[in-house]
Amino acid sequence: MTETKVRKQYDRLAAIYDQRWSNYIANTLSFLKSWVQISPSDVVLDIACGTGEFERLILIEQPMQQMVGVDISDKMLLMAKQKCCNYPNVSFYNAPASVLPFASNSFDVVISASSFHYFDEPDAALAEMKRVLKPDGKLVILDWCRDYLLCQICDIILKVFDPAYKQCYSQAEFHQLLTSAGFNICRANKVRFGLIWGLMVATASC
Repeated sequence: MTETKVRKQYDRLAAIYDQRWSNYIANTLSFLKSWVQISPSDVVLDIACGTGEFERLILIEQPMQQMVGVDISDKMLLMAKQKCCNYPNVSFYNAPASVLPFASNSFDVVISASSFHYFDEPDAALAEMKRVLKPDGKLVILDWCRDYLLCQICDIILKVFDPAYKQCYSQAEFHQLLTSAGFNICRANKVRFGLIWGLMVATASC
């Protein structure tokens, strides 16, 4: 099962993750922060939150922001909890995207950054995101985009050599997944970070 492989891989990487991917993390999460435009009154769920770096970026400017992060790697979550230990308004849970341990209509904003390509069951994950969103809430997903040639090459290589990897999608495929899950796409774009990383982002509503 991909989920078990992802958990083991990121447990191993947790201690060095922020340093190893520092440029990618800084560029993509700063972009996501600007794109999402989180209100101080929003209750935010970050799916596959990793080491809590997105939470840290938001809390620098909005220290009272209500935020919840979920991830399947205990060691990544440990890093996140340490990073955000001074913020009682932030909490973290071990949970997969496809089985979120929250009541329906709990969150104003649900985000997921650079993780959709690992999801075993993208349809189930999107259904759960929709369930926990408030009726007027918004979903924002940022992920790799197979429309870029180098991402196509990475997609092929990772499927062979990375047992944790699932697949990345074209923008059209991604939008089809969103609409099939009952989301309305409000805003979308593709963006390149450096020579390799071509990503897509979408904001959707229920």
